[in-house]
Amino acid sequence: MLFTSYEFLLFAGMLLVLYYTLPKKTQWMLLTLASYIFYDLSGPGYLIFILITTTSAYLTALFIDRNTETEVRFLEANRDKLTKDQRKKYREGQKKRRFFVLIAGLVVGFGLLAVMKYTAFAVTNINFVLHKFGAEGLNIPNILLPLGISFYTFQTMGYLIDVYRGTVRAERNPAKLALFVSFFPQLIQGPISRFGDLHGQLISGHDFDSKNLVRGLWRMLWGYFKKLVIADRILVAVNELIDKPAEYRGVYVVLLILFYSIQIYADFTGGIDITIGLAEALGIRLAENFNRPFSSKSTKEYWRRWHITMGTWFTDYVFYPLSVSRPMQRLSKFCRRKLGNSLGKRIPVYLASIITWFLTGLWHGAGWNFIVWGLLNCLVILVSQELQPLYDGFHKAAPRLTASRGYSAFMAARTFWLMGAIRILDCYRNVPLTFRMFGSIFTTPNWGELAGVATGALGLGIHDYVVVLSGCLLVWAVSRLNGKKDIRERLRGRPVASFAAFSLLFLSVVVFGAYGFGYDAKQFIYNQF
Repeated sequence: MLFTSYEFLLFAGMLLVLYYTLPKKTQWMLLTLASYIFYDLSGPGYLIFILITTTSAYLTALFIDRNTETEVRFLEANRDKLTKDQRKKYREGQKKRRFFVLIAGLVVGFGLLAVMKYTAFAVTNINFVLHKFGAEGLNIPNILLPLGISFYTFQTMGYLIDVYRGTVRAERNPAKLALFVSFFPQLIQGPISRFGDLHGQLISGHDFDSKNLVRGLWRMLWGYFKKLVIADRILVAVNELIDKPAEYRGVYVVLLILFYSIQIYADFTGGIDITIGLAEALGIRLAENFNRPFSSKSTKEYWRRWHITMGTWFTDYVFYPLSVSRPMQRLSKFCRRKLGNSLGKRIPVYLASIITWFLTGLWHGAGWNFIVWGLLNCLVILVSQELQPLYDGFHKAAPRLTASRGYSAFMAARTFWLMGAIRILDCYRNVPLTFRMFGSIFTTPNWGELAGVATGALGLGIHDYVVVLSGCLLVWAVSRLNGKKDIRERLRGRPVASFAAFSLLFLSVVVFGAYGFGYDAKQFIYNQF
């Protein structure tokens, strides 16, 4: 069930009516039922996979939590009977049991994700090696990827780790945990929520609040504007450029970088707006996933602003634990001893960064293009860190220049194009082809062909580009205004202005949305993950 379908709008409308009709203590049950209905309608057989993940997480977290309680009660009851060493040994033994159970739970969750998402990729690479040695390859299985499996798996595994760390308590009610895992607005493309932030909101009742409803509907409409007016309209040109790489080289690759950056931003943030808006209408606050990423002045800053919940997940559950792990500590000591303190202490951190970005790329998709994409992001960040002393020196030498708006705009533009250039690995899906196409920017100087683009060479006419450009300018203006104060709050208390703005935005979606011949309301890009 697509967010852009009439069925979804009917589904969401019926849910909102029933949700505020039911007693508050039963609202969470309706959300659980609605989430499972939504997931079942999204694909036959998908429910079994989310049920396996939920059941495994429920049992794993319950054991860890109960074992922790048993340890506390035992030590309290035997405080005077045990020596300090005996208490320490007992704690270590119980912690080791909890750790093994945690690993088992993570293996089940991530293992299911790996089998469903990466089996075909693994077999393809095995066959490549076998063919090199003249051996016959294996049959590549055709496995249908369950909707949103990467998102709900990461969210659920984060819950298990938090229970193990003691930052949250395990949920005793399996149905309530099932709601946290399957909450349908964020199931398709996130955000990846934390149990401590979301669970309480889901199971507690919410009184009807017209303010929340209006704010939520505003946010949803804004998401539909981004998706239908901008992303799905420019998608026509993006697909044309991707499908014919032999024909569209040189300057067309520059256009692809620009167009795809616009499309993925409008598509992804549009979907997140719909998700957060619907949740807000239900009285539930989800984490923001974007914060004006195209204003970033460095790659590191960009990743603090783009897909925020994914970045913080990998930071908290992969990078930091890996950086302080015992193997990394031993490696750090060895490197400092052999290579000197300055270089030696950086190598383990850089190794942890490389592993984290490798996994980040792999999370995005089962393909070498995604892995190379992740490693290139890592390379840019690590090189920037190494060059930081030079940047600092330049800032000190030219303080007026580096503090100017022009320099800030240059830095933001540089980051935009750099991230866009790396991102075209997502377009061509073939690493050698991507590098050849990028190289053609410099080897095929066909800038004069830009004149024919506006006349429909890429499937879009001048009116389409005017609509996209106008939409982008509106998105930019709203993001600037929201940086100071939410524009919805600015319109609150001004019913005439609010009604007029809402009506104009609604009409824009209806009139300028990508409907009719030549257009198709495509699935959101991040559905594939």
